[in-house]
Amino acid sequence: MKTTNPATKRRALLSASIAAMALAGTTPALAADDTAADAAAADVVADDASYGAPILVTARRREENSQDVPVAISVIGGETLENTGNFTLNQIQQLVPSLQIASFNPRNSNINIRGLGANSSLAVDGLEYGVGFYLDGVYYGRPGQSQFDLVDLAQVEVLRGPQGTLFGKNTTAGAINVTSREPSFDPEFTGEATLGDYGYHQVRFSGSAPLIADKVALRLSLADTHRDGFLLNRYDLRKAQDYDNFTVRGQLLVKPTDDVKIRIIGDYSKQKQHYSLTLIDGYFSTYANGARIANNIFDRAARTGYTLPEPDAFQRVGNADSPFQANMESYGVSGQVDWDLGPATLTSVTAYRWWDWYPANDGDGTSLAVNLKAQQQNFQRQFSEELRIASNGDNKIDYVAGLFYFWQVIRGYGATQYGADFAAWNLNPATVPAATIANTALALTGFEADSYSDPRTKSYAAFGQLDWHITDELTLTGGLRYTHEDKDGSFTRYQVASSGVDLATLTPAQRVAVTAIRNAPANQLSNLSFEAALKDDAVSGLLTLGYKVTPDALVYASYSRGSKSGGLNVTAGGASRPTVDPETVDAYEIGLKSQLFDRKLTFNAAAFLTEIRDYQANVSEQIPGSTATNQYIANIPKVRSKGIETDLSFSPSRWINLTASAAYTDAKYVSYENAPQRPELSIPGTVQNQNLSGVRLPGVSKFAYSLGADVAQPLNQTFEVYAHADYLHRSSFNATPTNSIYGNVPGYGLLNARIGLRTADGVYDFAFWARNLTNEDYYISRSPGTFGVINGSVGDPRTVGATLRVKW
Repeated sequence: MKTTNPATKRRALLSASIAAMALAGTTPALAADDTAADAAAADVVADDASYGAPILVTARRREENSQDVPVAISVIGGETLENTGNFTLNQIQQLVPSLQIASFNPRNSNINIRGLGANSSLAVDGLEYGVGFYLDGVYYGRPGQSQFDLVDLAQVEVLRGPQGTLFGKNTTAGAINVTSREPSFDPEFTGEATLGDYGYHQVRFSGSAPLIADKVALRLSLADTHRDGFLLNRYDLRKAQDYDNFTVRGQLLVKPTDDVKIRIIGDYSKQKQHYSLTLIDGYFSTYANGARIANNIFDRAARTGYTLPEPDAFQRVGNADSPFQANMESYGVSGQVDWDLGPATLTSVTAYRWWDWYPANDGDGTSLAVNLKAQQQNFQRQFSEELRIASNGDNKIDYVAGLFYFWQVIRGYGATQYGADFAAWNLNPATVPAATIANTALALTGFEADSYSDPRTKSYAAFGQLDWHITDELTLTGGLRYTHEDKDGSFTRYQVASSGVDLATLTPAQRVAVTAIRNAPANQLSNLSFEAALKDDAVSGLLTLGYKVTPDALVYASYSRGSKSGGLNVTAGGASRPTVDPETVDAYEIGLKSQLFDRKLTFNAAAFLTEIRDYQANVSEQIPGSTATNQYIANIPKVRSKGIETDLSFSPSRWINLTASAAYTDAKYVSYENAPQRPELSIPGTVQNQNLSGVRLPGVSKFAYSLGADVAQPLNQTFEVYAHADYLHRSSFNATPTNSIYGNVPGYGLLNARIGLRTADGVYDFAFWARNLTNEDYYISRSPGTFGVINGSVGDPRTVGATLRVKW
């Protein structure tokens, strides 16, 4: 693959942006105020411009006051994102308690709303996700595409519950709808520079200018972010969990007539990280009944002379001898055409996107040469077209109807390679003959097996929704969606003949032994090939009744039927179960949206019950004749999530805003009688399955809440001082699909703060900030291994810095 120096690429793009602005003949001007009011949490006002004004959203494909929309929705405006320094999805979740993200690496990121979405610890490319991510109307097919810096945003909307009658792709848990700022016909520019500890430095820029007055406008946005790693690799003193991200987005807005608007967007993002460094958080050498685990971690360390690391993940020290990285690129182009026909607007959104993933992992997490490679590169391509028509104005019946097409292919190139210490580390000389150990070392040292997979998806859908305003106060909403999906793909694993010992140099007896070991199912190196295909047809829908008790108070009740399409298990573990059935979701919700005291106080609440049949979950099965297991995704009978969400905002003046949001989520397996056994109960000779019916879903906090405060005080007519603080608390959860005691994650709380000085006209802004101000030690996840190791993934420590922002 041809490569380009990233620094050269950045310099070229930056030079091009400066040249474009110069050609536009711009002059400094004050930035226009955001037309959409901001929110610090769910439907909550959070900036000066929004005081007393409605929060405008496009969740139902037309601009509406969020308080008039009978949907549980959280809105965070662009100014709030700037003032809080939240520029990634992982940071934004701190403002929305019902949104929970666990990122093991960008490819394997689980995004959940109300405890649902992606609770598997497996990154399976042939599966869909329950939470959809949209940027400027374009659906992103893989969660890794959402893990870059988000630049120049107008607002972020988090919709809770099944979506499909208004959005292009059907999702069962919710949707994240991100909108960037459009080009402006009034010149505006924002430049920002940030310095912080751990070598953090970031530059952000956005600018817009007219190319042809009132007809053509250009907007360019970029962010360049760097940070040293929080983790240290003891083996070679490399830093891990660092961050090197560059994102650029260019837009062209064309208005050939007053009735037609064309918006063309092109973007490129590059991220380079040293990721996936294993942190040891504990060891165990006995089962729950006190029986000793044979060939446990202490046995392995003793016979190989390996010094075990101190079991404390918060020391942030790992010990890997192989490369580890999580590099990726994403780029794409989209075009949106809006044609105002008078009674309705016709919209077309066309997009093509690329996402390339370049990982490297140390498969054993030690400095021994055990697993040299355990990774898979991905090259994803997608095309989407959405055509919809939406009524304009206020009518007795408002409507949205559309057609959607989505095509995706993901080409995966996997690699597994064992090293010289594999046999000594894994085989116990007390039970395995010396000749077998010697032959295993001969067979597997340096031996590699690669794989190729190519799941493909074609999705076709027709959807529509009607709002019947029975009276000025009472509205009935109904929506339907029909979806047809074709999926097919294959998986092939093949041995790399040039790797390992040359069979021609061996004796006949050795050749037979080596070949048998390489082909043993437990070693997962044998040649394997299978194909998978499925077709899905699904009808989903929505029925909502909303009643305006007063002009500022809405109550509603809704029922949704959603569907997540089936998938393909195009992994080595999926050979015995190549396809996965679709999920079916029934969701019930009642809610209240209200504003009091001249709209200074906003209080919203929702209660929900969601039931999923044929839930897609992680399953493991023991490989016959060995202690190794195959892991794949399969369907379990039923899952239920129920809870209550509340959002409160109080703005007594334009200088003060206080917010509070809370989410109680009780997400459980209703029926899961054949779940994989937890490691501490996986006693040889016993049943290797368990009943998890009634147990909470993995990775879901039962209770979460966030608090926020924004205050400002003018010093004179020129300057004002301001401060912001937000606090998020999540209760404990279990991070493993087996509900192992070694996967328990304690609750934690994160406090972020910012204090700054800015000019009253908003041109200059200087602030000091801190994230995780109290330096809380907290886990992202914990998980046990099969031979007595407990791995821990930890959150970021306290970081501090300063930001200078200039707008003109």
